[in-house]
Amino acid sequence: MFLDWLPENISTYGGEIDSIFRLIYYITLVWFIITVGALLAFALLFRRRDGQRAAYITGDRLSQAAWLLIPTALVLMLDLWIDFRGGDAWAKVKLHTPPSELQVQITGKQFNWEILYPGPDAQFGTPDDLQMDNELHVAVNRVVGVTLKSKDVIHSLYLPNLRLQQNVIPGREFHAWFQATKSGTFEIPCLELCGFGHSGMVGHLIVHSAEEYDQWVKEQWPSASSPPTVPDQS
Repeated sequence: MFLDWLPENISTYGGEIDSIFRLIYYITLVWFIITVGALLAFALLFRRRDGQRAAYITGDRLSQAAWLLIPTALVLMLDLWIDFRGGDAWAKVKLHTPPSELQVQITGKQFNWEILYPGPDAQFGTPDDLQMDNELHVAVNRVVGVTLKSKDVIHSLYLPNLRLQQNVIPGREFHAWFQATKSGTFEIPCLELCGFGHSGMVGHLIVHSAEEYDQWVKEQWPSASSPPTVPDQS
């Protein structure tokens, strides 16, 4: 129930990301209940009473220091648990990249996304390249490789429904990938404050069915007999 407010997940690796959120939420909830419960219990047990003086505790005994050492050890263990669980999700998203069926290049600039498609030859920098502003067209269930750049300041590509977010720094090139599991139109906001027009820097991800995507490709490249793909690297 704690993830109901999140955007709908349409990513093949979104479940791993959501599981980390769920783990953090439940750990935080349990810790909050224990902490507040202890505070209320101590406030009740050690409240001011007539004829009873407060005791001065120096904290130099091990039994007294344990009130700090034990919670500290528990927090460290929980943090390591989250890191361990998050490592698997990180590896799936960042390290174990599957072969791309479509490669696109996205460049952030104030204040829109320039999206470059390689055309039927699957090569960037050739005459059949197609650039569109703020429109990312892909096919459902196909792996999409993304090359990210920035022309001016730091931007942050954010596809909440795909659980994908990547900062983009001028002068550097970043790579990401995703595989959408549902057709539809979804927002692509910029997650980094990049200037006065930041709030209006919103693109759209259009996930087509396989047939609709092939038709879209034919409309953009009438001479193409098949959608652009990534050439065999083997």
